[in-house]
Amino acid sequence: MAGISCVIRNARVVDGTGAPAFLGSVAIAGDRIAAVGDVGDTEAPTIDAKGLVLAPGFIDIHTHYDPQLCWDRLATPSPEHGVTTLLAGNCAVNLAPIRREHRDKLIALWGSVEDIEARLLQDTIPFSWETVPEYFDFLAQSLGPNVGIFIGHAVLRLYVMGEDSQRRAATDEEISRMCDVFRDALRAGAFGLSLTFVHQDETGNRLACSYAEDREILAFMRVMAEEGRGLVELVPAMTGSIEEMRASIARFAQFSIETGVMCSFNALVVEAFGGTRWLQMLTCIQEWQAKGARVFGQSQVRPMDITFQLSKGSMVLSKSANWRRVLELPAPERLKALATADRSVLIDELQSGAVTAIRAAVVKETVAPQNKKYEGRSIDEIAEEEGKHPIDVMLDIAIPDGLQTVFAQLNTAHADPAAVGALLTNPAVHIGSGDAGAHINQFAGAGDTSYLFEKFVRGERMITLERGVELLTSRLARAWGIKDRGEIAPGKFADLVLFDPETISRGEEEWLDDIPGGNGGRYVRRPKGVEKVIINGELVVDHGAYTEARPGRLV
Repeated sequence: MAGISCVIRNARVVDGTGAPAFLGSVAIAGDRIAAVGDVGDTEAPTIDAKGLVLAPGFIDIHTHYDPQLCWDRLATPSPEHGVTTLLAGNCAVNLAPIRREHRDKLIALWGSVEDIEARLLQDTIPFSWETVPEYFDFLAQSLGPNVGIFIGHAVLRLYVMGEDSQRRAATDEEISRMCDVFRDALRAGAFGLSLTFVHQDETGNRLACSYAEDREILAFMRVMAEEGRGLVELVPAMTGSIEEMRASIARFAQFSIETGVMCSFNALVVEAFGGTRWLQMLTCIQEWQAKGARVFGQSQVRPMDITFQLSKGSMVLSKSANWRRVLELPAPERLKALATADRSVLIDELQSGAVTAIRAAVVKETVAPQNKKYEGRSIDEIAEEEGKHPIDVMLDIAIPDGLQTVFAQLNTAHADPAAVGALLTNPAVHIGSGDAGAHINQFAGAGDTSYLFEKFVRGERMITLERGVELLTSRLARAWGIKDRGEIAPGKFADLVLFDPETISRGEEEWLDDIPGGNGGRYVRRPKGVEKVIINGELVVDHGAYTEARPGRLV
């Protein structure tokens, strides 16, 4: 066969459509799939799949790799888990457009929303751009995976309105200017608009999204409708009353009906102890779908497990301004600040949800000999026994340990396999919300793709192999407008993953010190059972090791 650059033979082909697997071959010509099934003789290089599963490359619709892509164009370790296309710029924050005088504010937003330390951002983001097209020119060079970027509403408002973006509604003239910038971004390749109505900035104030009136949001969605490109990703008002949550979903569902633009609500999380907010959120989404709205929910795959050390920060505590200020200090200063702090101020500042989360944490590892007796016990149990506030217990243990105590919040949510499995396969839900690239000193966000097969396909047997692949590929590609990807078929891009369904797993969580400039490290998971990952026809991951290929593109 002429023009063939590679043939994968003896594969158990799961084509992404949900159709039954079949034994066959796949031929690649350049960056596209040339033939599927019975591929004749060719002199092109051959990969013997040896009966392993060959699937379309997996799609991750919810990451925060924007900063990491400045120093790691591979977005590791996501490609190792079979991810060939990822979307970043979620939750109202991305990296462009940005004026020089607003850079510190943008860095602070990334810290408050995604728990990435200011020093890391200052040292690794070059900010050699102002506009979105300039940023995309920078980003498109030497990408490993394919990448799509949402424009964060908080960033767009900051660019046009400055400090007023978090003070008031926009004027007609400001809305027009923002729409012009947004239209240029879409034409340059932006994926859509992201918003959040639950996060706060570094001072505890609401993000700019909360100040936008309906006419502003509708203006952006009309631009997307006119351009025939883009969708809305948002975190609705989920932390207030059920009525507020339903009203927040209804607002965007009505916008969707009016404009035809899809909205994706992040995130459906099965609560611990029988909470039903997630179910009411899902029901609301389904009700609006029945009325014609193009709305979907997002759900992650894994349980909500968080590991934290005060020496590395805490996503729960850092949502409060004074805690954030202290946790941004260098290690020696941080220890001194916490040892001498007025604890009543720190405690009073925390919201009840943060205290509840700390209360449920378990003391996993300690350093000081007098703290060994606490290992394996919850902070709540120790607090009750010693008659202390949970925050006092945490600090009384962590300070003698030099802040090196390892605390773990395990199965705090999304821990019921039956409920989660049913959620993942619900027609109103897309698999997402993994948060890879964010909260890097709290948990490993990459790995949900591997965990889906490990837990729900092989372990619980709740999802078939073919259905699991479909949920991570064609279902997302079709709904999210990711063209020519997500299926193994002639003419589609050759994004492929070869894996062993009997051994694939997300791997153990480990700490990796690899951030440039001595800016600390991150939690990662290295998968097992993923043999090869091909992106746009080029081998990028081979048995866990990266090749020199960087074939990724902006999508």
